[in-house]
Amino acid sequence: MEVTAPFFNDPGNPGGEPGKPFWELWEYEVVEAFFLGENDKYLEVEFCPHGQHIVLMLNVVNGVRNTIKTKLPLEFKAKINAEDKTWQGVAEIPLEYLPPKTNRFNAYAIHGSDKKRQYEALFPAPSGEHEKPDFHRLQYFKTVDYNVLLPDNYQSKLWSEVE
Repeated sequence: MEVTAPFFNDPGNPGGEPGKPFWELWEYEVVEAFFLGENDKYLEVEFCPHGQHIVLMLNVVNGVRNTIKTKLPLEFKAKINAEDKTWQGVAEIPLEYLPPKTNRFNAYAIHGSDKKRQYEALFPAPSGEHEKPDFHRLQYFKTVDYNVLLPDNYQSKLWSEVE
């Protein structure tokens, strides 16, 4: 996965080691991608311009969001271009991280501090529909054809034990 985004540096570097998972990365400047499969199982990956990342496996059961696994390893490198105020990142997301029958997607960007905090979505919720941002509103994810990447019979060992 490749990311190219504006660089705000607000909030600044979270301080974790580049290339390593960093918990609560969503509190900093990030780009997030969500891959949704059958039975509301989904993968969340977050990338920071300073090189940190976090990978979460989640599901929703009876309306309750559950974190299944956190801090999964990932190859991720980021580079900031201070001149044009952009950053680029490249990650190799292992196919086994994707939930069974992945067919929906959404992506988000977060930057800014306090009252200047900005939340952006590829497929946003309708304006005024919700009081607070929540990127886990699966009903707004859109269908994406992953057949080129994943065969119909694809099964991940990581997800096989998740209800």
